[in-house]
Amino acid sequence: MRMGRFAVPAMVTDWSIAVGVAALLLSTALSGPHPSGGREVLGTALLATGALALAARRQAPRVVLAVAGLCAVGHQAAGFEVLAVSYLVAVYSAVRAGHRTVALAASVGLLTALLLTSSVLPGGPAREVVTQARTTLEIAWLIAAFATGEAVRQAERRADEAERTREETAMRRADEERLRIARELHDSLTHQISVIQVQSEVAVHVARRRGEQVPAALLAIQEAGREASRELRATLEALRDDDIAPPHGLDDIPRLVKQFRTTGLETALTIDGPSHAVPAAVGRTAYRIVQESLTNISRHAAATTASVSIDHRPGTLAIRVDDDGKAMPDTAPTPGLGLLGMRERVTALGGRLSAEPRSAGGFSVRAELPSGEAS
Repeated sequence: MRMGRFAVPAMVTDWSIAVGVAALLLSTALSGPHPSGGREVLGTALLATGALALAARRQAPRVVLAVAGLCAVGHQAAGFEVLAVSYLVAVYSAVRAGHRTVALAASVGLLTALLLTSSVLPGGPAREVVTQARTTLEIAWLIAAFATGEAVRQAERRADEAERTREETAMRRADEERLRIARELHDSLTHQISVIQVQSEVAVHVARRRGEQVPAALLAIQEAGREASRELRATLEALRDDDIAPPHGLDDIPRLVKQFRTTGLETALTIDGPSHAVPAAVGRTAYRIVQESLTNISRHAAATTASVSIDHRPGTLAIRVDDDGKAMPDTAPTPGLGLLGMRERVTALGGRLSAEPRSAGGFSVRAELPSGEAS
């Protein structure tokens, strides 16, 4: 049983009900006609046991149903009048938990056992159980408990379905909004940035063919156009990735590393520990960390080599990306959008991320993601 924020009040409620039912039944049974001596002690103990067992009705409804039924039969056999309140609560709990067939079979068995027990007892209060009115009343109470448990079960099931539908609707709307934003960016910004990039490239090319000195402002425009185009493509890919193409994961990292080798960056990949499946969100985040880290290295680090390490640890996936670039220990990194995005992804999964210059020079990105067990 989980002892979370919601489990503790439920446990307190169940124990309160069990103790309350026990007190009610004991006071009722002992105030009316009842046997004396050892039979009184036995009957009282069975009555209290059946009631206190209700404290476990959420965790083990079928076991509680059996205990309450046996205690009711034993209570009658000891010479008490049948007080089946505990059993009615157990029937309600079992039906609410979805054990309708078990509750129905147990109730038929209980009525049969009560009738058989009453038939072998000489006179006394137990003889009243065989009367038609008493039997009809017991059946009516059982039907009421069964119907109440089923009604509550259906209401809870509909509430769960409604909640699940709301979550699915919210996710679908979020996906639609992402695609709408991606289309707007593609239709508006992509064209304008492409025009700027092409015009600047032509202007620089013409100036160099004429032997003229290219203005620094024009070179800045050219580089800004290239950077804006790359960033926009990356943004569109992030917006559309989960909806148009299969999401990238751990299995795609070797191919990603191979792609960066073609750019002239000497990149090594090391995978340690026994490989095991990880949740899709963890694999996707690991891919994004490696992708963003290698992209930053190739663009800004002035590095010649980079190393990627994937370490499968018990319950944790560790990722490390190092380079031999120009960053020094006393150089404070400027957090860009890529680094902030990585940190948000890692934090959302309950992991840790550090990005800082190495003591030997270069930059290091380290992340630890809770991998758990793949479902």
